[in-house]
Amino acid sequence: MTVWPVVLVVGVATVIFKASGPVLLGRSPLPAPLAGVVVLLGPVLLAALVVTQTVGGDGRIVLDARLAGVGAAALAIAARAPLPAVVVVAAAATALVRLLT
Repeated sequence: MTVWPVVLVVGVATVIFKASGPVLLGRSPLPAPLAGVVVLLGPVLLAALVVTQTVGGDGRIVLDARLAGVGAAALAIAARAPLPAVVVVAAAATALVRLLT
């Protein structure tokens, strides 16, 4: 048995699920409380991804050089540095911590 039928079914189900919202609610505006929640979904999901990629590892919390890099990047963003500078600051902080440990 191959996995391709399962991949196809999951792909079709995903497209149907994603299309159902705009199809069902496309002509009417969202209620105000729901619109407020929808606006916050993107930043919350991005923050969750950053946290899990920064301190997650093998089912446990890992505090290592990645955390220093993310912290340095947060400081650079707070200082309104351009994106390339934020990336360089984060990489330098991570490399420095790895060098010292």
